[in-house]
Amino acid sequence: MDHSDADLADLVERARAGSPDAFAGVYERLAGPVAGYLRSRGVREVEDATSEVFLAVFTGLARFEGDGERFRAWVFTIAHRRSVDSWRRAGRAPVTEPLDDAPPVLVPSAEDAALDVLGDDRVRALLDLLSPDQRDVLLLRVVADLSLEQVAAVLGKREGAVKALQHRALERLRRHLGGKGVSP
Repeated sequence: MDHSDADLADLVERARAGSPDAFAGVYERLAGPVAGYLRSRGVREVEDATSEVFLAVFTGLARFEGDGERFRAWVFTIAHRRSVDSWRRAGRAPVTEPLDDAPPVLVPSAEDAALDVLGDDRVRALLDLLSPDQRDVLLLRVVADLSLEQVAAVLGKREGAVKALQHRALERLRRHLGGKGVSP
């Protein structure tokens, strides 16, 4: 467990003990990446969906057991399920939307800065080259910063399948970019 996972574990324990400041710290730490993940999955009402994720986290916190790393995976499992729920409610498949039309992210995050630098249209076009499974794997690995094992748990797949999806996705992006390096 790295230092940030230890800090997250401490925040989670204090939030479970009823500390509003600790829950606010959990929210501040993960709201930006959750919103970025939901936006990248084509969720139209990102702010609402992010709120739904953290409401589920708050109500389920007493039942959660594990460290900071497991907590992060649990939060993104909830986010993944909320994105699927949003497609079902809308009666549509996920669509990568232009990020310019997305509501503002609640907490500035590294992925937002990266998307601004690369250009929204370019990122959307690159994501559209991938299968939905490949896109999910890369988003969870890069935006959510989850391990292969955690991504497998979120998606309900074997770790080897996640590794293969990541490899194929990166290879496809490398070929498209003319052999320039792409890594998770």
